[in-house]
Amino acid sequence: MSATPHPAPVPPSGASSGSRSHAIEPQPLVVRTTRIDPLPADLTALVDLLPDTRPLTWVRRGDGLVGWGEALRLDTFGPGRFADAEAAWRATLARAVVRDEVGLPGTGPVAFGTFAFDDGGTGDHFDGARPEGSLVVPRVVVGRRGDVSWMTTIAPADQLDAPGPAALARTVREPVTDPGRVTLADGAVAARDWPAVVAEGVERIQAGELEKVVLAREVLATAERPVDPRWVLRRLADGYSSCWTFSVGGMVGATPELLVRSEKGLVTSRVLAGTIRREPGMSDDDALLHAAQLARSSKDLEEHEFAVSSVAHALEPFCSSMNVPDAPFVLHLPNVMHLASDVTAVLDPGARASSLTLAAALHPSAAVCGTPTVAARDLIREIEGMDRARYAGPVGWVGADGDGEWGIALRSAELGDDPRHVRLFAGCGIVAASDPQAELAESEAKLVPMSWALGAA
Repeated sequence: MSATPHPAPVPPSGASSGSRSHAIEPQPLVVRTTRIDPLPADLTALVDLLPDTRPLTWVRRGDGLVGWGEALRLDTFGPGRFADAEAAWRATLARAVVRDEVGLPGTGPVAFGTFAFDDGGTGDHFDGARPEGSLVVPRVVVGRRGDVSWMTTIAPADQLDAPGPAALARTVREPVTDPGRVTLADGAVAARDWPAVVAEGVERIQAGELEKVVLAREVLATAERPVDPRWVLRRLADGYSSCWTFSVGGMVGATPELLVRSEKGLVTSRVLAGTIRREPGMSDDDALLHAAQLARSSKDLEEHEFAVSSVAHALEPFCSSMNVPDAPFVLHLPNVMHLASDVTAVLDPGARASSLTLAAALHPSAAVCGTPTVAARDLIREIEGMDRARYAGPVGWVGADGDGEWGIALRSAELGDDPRHVRLFAGCGIVAASDPQAELAESEAKLVPMSWALGAA
């Protein structure tokens, strides 16, 4: 592993350890966090600071973190992608020189991360060269938590920039542009063919092969002009403020599902499973009726129970106590309503588990894969018909003390090498009582946030 500004990636699982190159040992990173003047109260104040089209973002209700530049990138591969990333991050921190004058979650050294849904070890797309996990340490991080705003600069000792407001004032911001006209087209599996994929999943469940599987589909967006992720992020941060708006490694979205938050020994996971569409223009009274319908749906309650159980089971080895709600609540979003449960736990100090360790243990949960996990993953590989890449994988950030927040890359899109073409994703939990046409309608509802953010809907 090399900690240069452009290091060699961690080798694929099973390869020899160490860097693929023979680079000279780099200088340690120097990290300085200083308090800055409070940012405007706007929901988009952090996103509006981003200077270019390579943003790093984790924002909710106007608070969170944004970053830019790249002091260090740690790429990992295959089944060991989480453990390798954790080890590389700890090695980086062991050599870092840190001055943190604020001392809040998200200050000091921070790495933004994104990981593939599948390990790729047996997938047809796996070639051993494409990273399936990445931790990116920005050159600059700006954060806000309540009334406190701060700035962190991270660089090798010979490349230090002035900290705080001086560096912020010198940041040159490229103009944000809209993508123009955006058109949508079928992805790997056409919309008209996707119910047959769902029907196959239902048949396999009814045959007793598994209890639940989450099947996803993609839609391809083509824009008139290159898509500036900052334009998309601003719309998401404003329109879906109760979600976690993110941008890491080309994955952009606003996820309603918090895989795990670890902060000063308290662990939280928001589990979503079970969905009903909220029609445009629906009155509050109608929304309440639909919410009551969702809360009584045996199909959705069954799906939700699988998801909550998988989270509790994964967290148990790391926690000394846990609270699992007896019943879910209904989470209202602009386009859908979900059954939701907030699982909370107290971290066992002896477990020495970072937020990244917990994210690795939780992934993939039943909310994005199914039950049992291995059978569901194998069925996804067999019938889904597309490469999820980093869709439905963990996305978020980790700090020097291991605390951090990781969501699931849902309600998201992948920006590829061609900035005019974007992949949009949506998935649905399939159980024995699922109706394929209803699941198609649910997937269309879940595509709304990203298609709207692109200006296509």
